[in-house]
Amino acid sequence: MHIIIIGNGIAGSTAARYIRKNSDHDITMISGETEYPFSRTALMYVYMGHMKYDHTKLYEDWFWGKNRINTVKAWVKNINTSDKSIFLDNGQNLNYDKLIIATGSKSNKFGWPGQDLQGVQGLYHMQDLESMEAASKSGIKKAVIVGGGLIGIEMAEMLHSSHIPVTMLVREESFWNIVLPKEESEMINRHILANGINLRLSEELLEIKGKDGKVSSIICKNSGEEIACEFVGLTVGVSPNIDFVKETCIATNRGIWANEYLQTSAEDVYALGDCVELSAPNPGRRSIEAVWYTGRIMGKTVAQTICGVPTKYDPGIWFNSAKFFDIEYQVYGDIPAKTPEHITSLYWQHPAENKAIRINFETSTGAVTGFNLMGIRYRHAVCEKWIADKTHIETVIENLSLANFDPEFFDQYEGEFVKMYNQKTGKSLRLKSRRKLSKVEQFLFG
Repeated sequence: MHIIIIGNGIAGSTAARYIRKNSDHDITMISGETEYPFSRTALMYVYMGHMKYDHTKLYEDWFWGKNRINTVKAWVKNINTSDKSIFLDNGQNLNYDKLIIATGSKSNKFGWPGQDLQGVQGLYHMQDLESMEAASKSGIKKAVIVGGGLIGIEMAEMLHSSHIPVTMLVREESFWNIVLPKEESEMINRHILANGINLRLSEELLEIKGKDGKVSSIICKNSGEEIACEFVGLTVGVSPNIDFVKETCIATNRGIWANEYLQTSAEDVYALGDCVELSAPNPGRRSIEAVWYTGRIMGKTVAQTICGVPTKYDPGIWFNSAKFFDIEYQVYGDIPAKTPEHITSLYWQHPAENKAIRINFETSTGAVTGFNLMGIRYRHAVCEKWIADKTHIETVIENLSLANFDPEFFDQYEGEFVKMYNQKTGKSLRLKSRRKLSKVEQFLFG
């Protein structure tokens, strides 16, 4: 059986690896972006000089050939589901028995005048990094980033590292406040400004102006101000990269429709990662989730199905992580921007540093529902287990030392969180010392 995988991101490459682990099927992995899979989240570090491109590769180049996974560097032009064939831009026609589409995302554009000028781009593909590096070398005196979120803050840090003045237009009243609660969002506002970024909240893009085919300035929608610049980063989100799929009989909406087994409307065709839109997502989850770890789970899931063990996709408990300049961010479980009425949210923030802990729990039962960490790292397995087991908030508080990734510092932060809880409730909980934890606890949670 011949399996073709379109896309070599985390979803496609994981599917290839696990199909090989479980079978002897022929596997061809196709990407026009790069010949071999790489870590997309490391693009910023390549630009900043902390890493080289080869350091971002998931495996050595020989790994794929040794494991009989054929890699083809080409763009797919068309899929014919009737005769199970695909047509590549290099003129090749390939036939498949099973097809996996894992084409990822593309940066959003909303029809702004001038959005196709030279010097205007997003940041998602390797080609985006290459064009950004070329623009920086040719000389950028000022840059404007349109949109906040994770890609926007990455691009701001990249340009800032090259000593390029950056203005950031954020439509919301506070940075990423559609995701972050008020206190965390305001912390990031302050941190962005402290790093020398000209943060313009409640501002949008109206128009991009150019000269000789290159960007020369932008016009702000709300203030009407014109800002001179030689580079514009469009970071107003991403959307499924499925333009060529829309020309086929495979059903699409915003993404490629897929059921709980990640099967599309076409026989023997599956969709994974950022490009898939689930027809029946788990309660509380979105139909499209462009997140690294969900792509990885999808890859493992579809590999089992293709290898004869039909398996439903289960993303588990929500998790995400990021970095806002020097502030590391982690979220486990459900931490909405606005706390629902049935949830109690406990928040502690360091008085002098960019560090904070938020724990949400059900008011009626005390069951923990989520964790938000700013500048502090908690162990994934610990937080996930507490949420899955519906552990009572007071049990969690007493055992917070289990979660801290840097246990030598736990008295400084977790102790303060316990103190805050006791002051709020009149309780007298005590934080258990990590040294006093049982051998079983140490084994389970490190």
